[in-house]
Amino acid sequence: MKQLSGLILLAALGCAGYASAQAAQNSTQASSPDATGQQIFRTRCASCHGTTGNGGEFAPGIVARVPLRSDEELIHLLHDGLPSSGMPAFPDLEGPDRDHLIRFLRTLQPGNGLAAASITVKLQKGGTLSGTALNRSATDLQLLDTQQKLHLLRKTANDTWRAVTSQTSWTSYNGTGGGDRYSKLTQITPANVRTLQPRWIFGLSGTHSLQTTPVVADGVLYVTSANECYALDAGSGRQIWHWQRQRTKGVMGGGANRGAAIAGDRVFLATDNAHLVALDRSTGKLLWDTTMADWQQNYNGTGAPLPVGNMIVAGIAGGDDGARGFIAAYAQDTGKELWRTWTVPQRGEPGSETWQGNGIDHPGGATWMTGSYDPELDTLFWPVGNPGPDLIGDQRGGDNLYTESILALEPKTGRMKWYFQFTPHDVHDFDAMAPSALIDTTWEGTPRNLLVQANRNGFLYVLDRTNGKFLFGTAYTPKLTWATGLDANGHPIPAPGNEATHEGTLACPWLNGASNWYSSSWNPGTGLYYVQTNDKCGIYTRTDMTFQLGRGYMGGSFTGDPKDPGVRILRAFDIHTGKPIWQLPQTGAGDTWGGVLSTAGGVVFFGADDSSFAAADAKTGKPLWSFQTNAAPHSSPMTYEFDGHQYIVTTAGSDIVAFALPETSH
Repeated sequence: MKQLSGLILLAALGCAGYASAQAAQNSTQASSPDATGQQIFRTRCASCHGTTGNGGEFAPGIVARVPLRSDEELIHLLHDGLPSSGMPAFPDLEGPDRDHLIRFLRTLQPGNGLAAASITVKLQKGGTLSGTALNRSATDLQLLDTQQKLHLLRKTANDTWRAVTSQTSWTSYNGTGGGDRYSKLTQITPANVRTLQPRWIFGLSGTHSLQTTPVVADGVLYVTSANECYALDAGSGRQIWHWQRQRTKGVMGGGANRGAAIAGDRVFLATDNAHLVALDRSTGKLLWDTTMADWQQNYNGTGAPLPVGNMIVAGIAGGDDGARGFIAAYAQDTGKELWRTWTVPQRGEPGSETWQGNGIDHPGGATWMTGSYDPELDTLFWPVGNPGPDLIGDQRGGDNLYTESILALEPKTGRMKWYFQFTPHDVHDFDAMAPSALIDTTWEGTPRNLLVQANRNGFLYVLDRTNGKFLFGTAYTPKLTWATGLDANGHPIPAPGNEATHEGTLACPWLNGASNWYSSSWNPGTGLYYVQTNDKCGIYTRTDMTFQLGRGYMGGSFTGDPKDPGVRILRAFDIHTGKPIWQLPQTGAGDTWGGVLSTAGGVVFFGADDSSFAAADAKTGKPLWSFQTNAAPHSSPMTYEFDGHQYIVTTAGSDIVAFALPETSH
């Protein structure tokens, strides 16, 4: 019932622009209308939702959402109503009448005058183009031709249409496989960023605090939430298609989705029940659906996959629930699994000696964030999460390999080349999901291939990514008490008295970390590494528990220090010294999740702690621009060029917001 609660209020908000093929895919097969049910609908429902269920004066359409709900859910909705949304309850609607109504609801079909219309338009360069108008306005048109090729068009002064697309794309979570969240675009600069303004906003109905980073290719932007993917015209934000499936009841932690990936003519994303799916980029048609893991074993899917060659590589979530983590590669054309690398050995396997006790049976080690790929070294780098239970180490003595590590893998086979463990025997939930930037620069006078990570545990690490050798590490927040420093091998030296207790123990940083999964950014032009940091401590409280399917397995809880709220600071680090070159403190409680993007134009964009989206000078940290979104940031920004204009895109609550310069500012 919880997932159904937004049915009436939210049903129509994402329906405009459905392609006919997508409508068929997302709906149950229409049958002849139930005459009795149709009469009941017209007398009880149509005055609000319209005769066809596609929306009326007082309520939005319900056509797109009905197929996602079971009969049982519809029964509950009809009986209880939605008082907060103005929908009355119909407790008297029972038995055969109710069944007739539900059967009729199953026959409703999308009916939008702007969607699925066959048209022919004149082109600016001569000739005509025919196809299906998936969506359109007075000035823009999204058309699927007879060969299933998508065309984005704009109206010209002489009543013809011209083609538009993106000149610079963003096809995976961090833009490229290098994990640096850096763009070579230069149109937006410190001199003109103050004129940046919203170009379009797109709302995702039924969502809360989006964590996704959109991806873009050929002028089409793909944005996700849990079990949903929208294709949008990247210049206008107009919807092209929408793929969706029902949320999985009982799944653990599957309410978030951090994005998709594009390769060839496919877009890939994970679903809440630990499936990986491939959709046709032009139509949203489901091409394949592969089960990565059994969600009833406490697995779920939240992370964006990563294209590598002809494979799509994905991790898995569920580490806070005791699920055993893995990384797997799948064929892009079929979804067939090609290899799987487990992040924790089974009993008796090499590495199992680092698990002393029963903890190895429900070890965690999830892989829920996107990895990085170096094509020159042909090496895949993937972060690994916390051991389970998160805050109790009694039954897992030892280092608990390979949790809290970065794994360097051979892409063709998944064979481990090397690993580096940031936090052996972690009891603070300091999983290693912070982005791993692949940086090529001079190190101590010699060109070197580096991997840099601002780890959740409060230490900044520099590794040689050819072999995993520890080169440098230092604390990057002054609020770090759980360890006294790093030894010569880069391993933290734990300080006594900082583990969770039943009464609660104050330790720094707090459980959300000195940073976390949201993006950092390396800018080769400035030579600086930008990280959203949290100078914040917290209270770790232990709760004894045993592993159970369908239950969390953290072993405790946490809260911030009530005597010191902490502060969120955007810092620009010199990776050679670990010292910040500049710092930009933010106003707020230090508990938001906005990431960083830097550009060759000399600007750093970030989601600020005061619920705004902001920009600073990449060299000096001087604040340059801010736009109040009134929604705490929970994602990381990206950028692309479309029709000659650079766009900056971020999320705000359930909205995608795209910014660009005015026409005369560049």
